[in-house]
Amino acid sequence: MAAMAHTDPPGEPAPPARPLAVPTLRPRGAWDAWGSEAARLPAAAKAIIATVLPGKAHPVRRRAVPALTPPLLSDADLDALARVVGRDHVTRDDEVRLLHLGGKSTADLLHRRLDDPQAAPDAVASPADHDEVAAVLSVCAERGIAVIPFGGGTSVVGGVDPARGEHRAVIALDLTRTAALLALDEVSLLATFGAGTTGPQAEELLGARGLTLGHFPQSFAYASLGGYAATRSSGQASRGYGRFDDLVHALRVATPAGDLALGRSPASAAGPDLRQLFLGSEGAFGVLTEVTVRVRPTPAATAYGAWSFPDFASGASAFREATQRGIRPTVLRLSDETETRVNAALGGHLTRLRGCLAVATFEGAAPAEAEATRDDLAAVCTAHGATSRGEDPARSWERGRFASPALRDTLMDSGILAETLETAATWTHLPALKHAVTAALTESLTATGTKPLVLCHISHVYPAGASLYFTVVAALTDDPQTRWARAKDAASRAIGETHGTITHHHAVGRDHRPYLEAEIGALGVEVLRAVKRVLDPTGIMNPGALVTPAAEPADRA
Repeated sequence: MAAMAHTDPPGEPAPPARPLAVPTLRPRGAWDAWGSEAARLPAAAKAIIATVLPGKAHPVRRRAVPALTPPLLSDADLDALARVVGRDHVTRDDEVRLLHLGGKSTADLLHRRLDDPQAAPDAVASPADHDEVAAVLSVCAERGIAVIPFGGGTSVVGGVDPARGEHRAVIALDLTRTAALLALDEVSLLATFGAGTTGPQAEELLGARGLTLGHFPQSFAYASLGGYAATRSSGQASRGYGRFDDLVHALRVATPAGDLALGRSPASAAGPDLRQLFLGSEGAFGVLTEVTVRVRPTPAATAYGAWSFPDFASGASAFREATQRGIRPTVLRLSDETETRVNAALGGHLTRLRGCLAVATFEGAAPAEAEATRDDLAAVCTAHGATSRGEDPARSWERGRFASPALRDTLMDSGILAETLETAATWTHLPALKHAVTAALTESLTATGTKPLVLCHISHVYPAGASLYFTVVAALTDDPQTRWARAKDAASRAIGETHGTITHHHAVGRDHRPYLEAEIGALGVEVLRAVKRVLDPTGIMNPGALVTPAAEPADRA
């Protein structure tokens, strides 16, 4: 049975966590790329991209290890941290600081290829558990050192930049050593993990017991469960399993003001749900140290299906009807015409698919259960003019679903920029939102001489609406960072003007912070600032991410 910290009698300290199991150590991605290896680009894809992308490309090659900003942490600071985590687990060494430069957006990766030196945290500290995290925060609050909680480092919105803010130094708080299965309640199907546990590690530990979490975002190979919670992540199987915030049962949090243990029953009316303050908080209020999640038995059977729609509107209508009728495939994706064509090229297929491709997977306790759900969806798709494409497109998508981010590394080598952004809206507003964002990106980049391809897909659906995930592919020219920043700004403004959210699952970070007030209002921002003042009175937690203590320039550090 689970031994949750919050089940201990009031007034008695929680016993030290004794992990049920510790996962296999997993490698971190490269300092200047998504992973350790870039994905290979098929020859057919290179030819097609070169044809459809006008303008002279400027290849941007990876470079040798750069100089880093010198560490500002004093010997006394280092000693104080070492007394908490141990001398072997806090360092100012460049080879460790290099792996904590920030996130993995295209802008981040371009910065590491183009600019020198690189802004790095002044040290990296690696606590082993909740108590050590809390003690590190106490030391840093006393000494005026900013703290950046660091899980897998996969943020694409500036959420883990080593920003000091007004503080004299900054550390990356690497949560890798907290990775563990701390408790498992197989009756209630609840599992408690250390926040630094990655997606593959969680599946490894649960799989040994015939269970799964079922959360598979594109960042799956590297991202941590604490990061999932802190950014309100949404995995590719969200239709079947739900978003990560749907899976969270309880949280344990260390803040500069003290500790919190939140969530004890499956539902409660005991005031506002304080877990929601930390789901999506991005380390701005404190550090999520333990996450208790709902798990389920590993499905015994999986079925696959794919359909081609004559256009995006008919596919979206089919998705809306299926969702509102309660049909629940595990994965449900619809690519627009451009994405369908480009994905065929990236897959090395010379024959162009017509229309818009939808792929889906279906899970069940037996093959008949998975196939019955597929039949239900197939009937809806057919009624909206779709043609079945069999199983192969869905199986192909599943085989390559985690490889796409690494393609950016290869594309930059070839002089091509590829970047993404995402949003969501109600079904009513979805067509106008898609048109406005596509137009904003196209017009902004074309005006600077880099006419792009703008791809879009639906990958997360709800009875009231859906997400839109855009991929932008354009020739790299001189000053690509400024040109992309202008295009992203234009798209972000278009999102706000057409009733979309500034982020569906990438989070706010520093990149989206200038647009947050337009979505939640000035009073909403003040509420977040009030929470930060209470939980982080000295402002050391991830300065500049999500919300600032007071009005500040919006530029990333």
